[in-house]
Amino acid sequence: MDHGGVGVKQHPLKGRSGSAVPHSRILVVDDEEDLLELVRFNLARDGYEVLGVVSGEEALKAVRRDPPDLIVLDLMLPGLDGLEVCRRLKADPRTREIPIVMLTAKSEERDVVSGLERGADDYITKPFSPRVLSARVKALLRRLESERNADLESTVEVHDLVIHPGRHEVHLSGEVVDLTYTEFALLHFLAKKPGWAFTRTQIVDAVKGEDYPVTERSVDVQVAGLRKKLGEHASYIETVRGVGYRFRA
Repeated sequence: MDHGGVGVKQHPLKGRSGSAVPHSRILVVDDEEDLLELVRFNLARDGYEVLGVVSGEEALKAVRRDPPDLIVLDLMLPGLDGLEVCRRLKADPRTREIPIVMLTAKSEERDVVSGLERGADDYITKPFSPRVLSARVKALLRRLESERNADLESTVEVHDLVIHPGRHEVHLSGEVVDLTYTEFALLHFLAKKPGWAFTRTQIVDAVKGEDYPVTERSVDVQVAGLRKKLGEHASYIETVRGVGYRFRA
């Protein structure tokens, strides 16, 4: 199999029709070209259009040129690393809602936490099964599509907070709150049932899908980031000792 840089960088693979989320475009960023080619091949086989690049700088250029529906981003990249690429994309209003799945060869908790703190929506540690990656990608895209098709009548209003699922917007005291995809899903899930306490497992099942491996620290990091963005209203999300979290009634 040819792994030449030109082919990897410039020519997207187009998958067969019949994908669960047809016509979705995925950008894969990894400097290990053999792995990049493997990921591209498997995602294209699932029906996605896939573009691969080997550096953080190329990733930013590709996203600005033609924003994808989802990004698979390696943590350890030469030059501009994956954490910085993630931070820049999530800080830009034009790209902050693009779901990002981070790939990392490191299993240390601090690396996972660093990625989540910068807005990553999911992570997978190397080595990994292509089937696992495909399942994670499919789940993220399905949830994104579901939110885009959400009925505007399902707007949630509680305290000074208004959540518009159909528009993927959150207003707090009349001001727009910029949230990542996962932060939005987490807030919407809790706010729909004020006063109800949910375990971390229930939260992960609702936000990321059933049978998803639960990492307590990753849930706590997402909640901490959400509270920070809620500012003086951070107390809306309460910690229930020995259980998990709830939205204040």
